[in-house]
Amino acid sequence: MQTLVSKFQEYSAWRGNLKRCIDELHVWMLDAHIIQPLAETRLTRVLTHIADDKLTVAFVAEFSRGKSELINSIFFADYGQRILPSSAGRTTMCPTELLYDPARPPEIRLLPIATRASHVGTAEYKKTPEAWHVLPLDIDSAAAMLGAIEEVCKVRRVPFEDARAWGLYDDTDADQIMSVDADGCVEVSKWRHAVINFPHPLLRQGLVILDTPGLNAIGTEPELTLSMIPNAHAVLFVLAADTGVTKSDIEVWRSHISGARKQGRVVVLNKIDSMWDELKSPAQVDAEIARQVNGCAQLLGLDVEQIFPVSAQKALLAKINHDELLLKKSRIAQLEQALTRKLIPQKLEIVRDLVQRELRDLIEAAEDTLTARVASVEQQLAELRGLQGKNASVVSHMMARVQGEKEEFDKSVVTFQALRAVYARLSNEVYTELGIKTLRERTRATREAMIASAFSTGMRESMTDYFRAAGAALESAQYKIDEIGRLMNAMVQKFGTEHGMRLTTPMRLSLEPYIDEITRIQHIYEERFGLLTILTTEKVVLTQKFFESIASQVRASYEVANRDVEAWLKAVMAPIEGQIREHQSQLRRRGESIRQIQAAAGQLDERLAEVAEQEGRVQGQRARLTELEAGIEAALDTHADKDLEALAA
Repeated sequence: MQTLVSKFQEYSAWRGNLKRCIDELHVWMLDAHIIQPLAETRLTRVLTHIADDKLTVAFVAEFSRGKSELINSIFFADYGQRILPSSAGRTTMCPTELLYDPARPPEIRLLPIATRASHVGTAEYKKTPEAWHVLPLDIDSAAAMLGAIEEVCKVRRVPFEDARAWGLYDDTDADQIMSVDADGCVEVSKWRHAVINFPHPLLRQGLVILDTPGLNAIGTEPELTLSMIPNAHAVLFVLAADTGVTKSDIEVWRSHISGARKQGRVVVLNKIDSMWDELKSPAQVDAEIARQVNGCAQLLGLDVEQIFPVSAQKALLAKINHDELLLKKSRIAQLEQALTRKLIPQKLEIVRDLVQRELRDLIEAAEDTLTARVASVEQQLAELRGLQGKNASVVSHMMARVQGEKEEFDKSVVTFQALRAVYARLSNEVYTELGIKTLRERTRATREAMIASAFSTGMRESMTDYFRAAGAALESAQYKIDEIGRLMNAMVQKFGTEHGMRLTTPMRLSLEPYIDEITRIQHIYEERFGLLTILTTEKVVLTQKFFESIASQVRASYEVANRDVEAWLKAVMAPIEGQIREHQSQLRRRGESIRQIQAAAGQLDERLAEVAEQEGRVQGQRARLTELEAGIEAALDTHADKDLEALAA
């Protein structure tokens, strides 16, 4: 584990150095007065992403696969005993996040299972602190921590009607019918979701561990399927060597994991100690384990290298007792090395790509602004130098020329004002397409249509219409945004051609990420419910709960899209308006300079010195931008390449 901890520390140092370089760029752009509102928004978003950067590892398995023990052996063996409860049978009863938030004390937050009666998702409940039951966590005592965390495993018995309303009981499932006791009650988890906050070294570095319950709980908690598992940077799917790949294992794999990012999937074949046999030679045992690995790879459609046979229980015991031979026999080291190689380089590349993508346009826009400033200063210098030694008639002619340029420019400004009316109309149309009120109405109509339909065909049609309308609105908004962009680009070219201005071309805004997100959610929904022909009462409830989570995620995407659109609509006009005002100011200054020269010949040399000093400042700004850009590139490439090479070794 020291390797993984140290690599996390190296990654954090790399991330800190990168943030420092971007901070310097941000401060410089503010001081140089060349940052646009959209650029400000994007820079702030990059810095926030780096500061809040997390790396999520999800552990997924059916019950009794040793998943909690695997987490103990990999991450918490230094406590000298188990931190997560691990025993025969089912231990993880609800989705559990292990993380560290320095703004909160060590604690366990537990969301009561009864909250499933509402249509509010877990993510929304995280914004409502009073909905959670909070237990303090004594981090100085491993035994006390274990005792507190055991609360996550607790169950309660509720009337089966309540369980059915919560989507946890199926009238057609023979096993669930048999579980109803004489009082008409069934056993369910006491909690819907748990968040454990404590300052473990890896959690301090930004690691988030997601411990999921078995198939039934995964399938009934929409956010696990829709966002938490798909968005994890790595998914460890745990099998048991003593059971092999069961039917329920296959269902978990196909329904919830196989569609995740391929480079982030790891399969762990746990409990290989069940195959240790003193009556067989080590070679025979190894061959038997290899056969199990090959069989798993074939059933899951993976390469053998993606499956890691381990004994989590023996690995934990070996680490606690410092038994090197048993530790080696447990094979846990190979899995930990794979995690080290996979997790951090992958996360580093994600951050690296985000920063490069966001900063590329911002730096180009800053370079364009400085180039325009240099061109303006050079033009002033050329005019002023051209007046040296000239008589009064030449100066008067120059004054008339500047006045003519000003009049022509004023005509173009009138045309620009007419463009603003078209811009305002298109902007309103974009807001109409992305209106949250319209989306709420669409959500309400879909919800009512789903409630009115007891058959999957009606529900599927309602959902298909919902996704189609949500995507179509984004696509229509994108078309109007592109139309605004084309109008602005035409105006930029007009001012450039007719007045020699070097206006910055507005950055394009793409709504493609939000369209892709809705497509992703729709794909998950169709995989989950698309093949059903007749829905049971329990599945109707579950489908409706999935819809509420879907609607929540679509609304969240729309809200972020609206913020991006608002920032872009302000930014797309602001730079042109700003540079028009600056050009008008330059024309006034040129005219004033010539008038002063007409009044007193001594003003020419003084004005030349002022403009030359201004040129030096702008050239200094260009040099500083080049220096800052080089610093960011060095932070992104040189250090990143070094870390990637070391981690891949």
